[in-house]
Amino acid sequence: MSKMIFVNMPVASLKASIAFYQALGFKQNLQFSDDTSACMVWSEAIHVMVMTHDKWRTFTSRPIAPAGSSEVMLALSCDSREAVDAMNRAAAKHGGTADVNPVQDLGFMYNRNLMDPDGHVWEAMWMDLSAMPSDGQGH
Repeated sequence: MSKMIFVNMPVASLKASIAFYQALGFKQNLQFSDDTSACMVWSEAIHVMVMTHDKWRTFTSRPIAPAGSSEVMLALSCDSREAVDAMNRAAAKHGGTADVNPVQDLGFMYNRNLMDPDGHVWEAMWMDLSAMPSDGQGH
């Protein structure tokens, strides 16, 4: 089996989260979805499990982070700058928030941060490795 990542996240509304992630380009894997969680697929290696709060609590007794807090920022690579922009527009249109942090444009790398309806932050990013500065630091 190839290495994969499954990002697990608690969500207030499973239905709204499924619609949100589908609008960003994720596909739902019905084999691993039910009325308490849904498997949303970004690529063969990246899957996001959105879970109702009750389902989440079967995995941990740790509290769900309160609104306005920041736990992680997960970056997703996109095929172009335009795809980064499109993902941010889709986020804003489907219950999320676009540009929760300043847009970063280094020429060879472009990213914009968006937030899902539950406050989980994602970075949509595009990078042209052939145009990356030789020091590898973006300077």
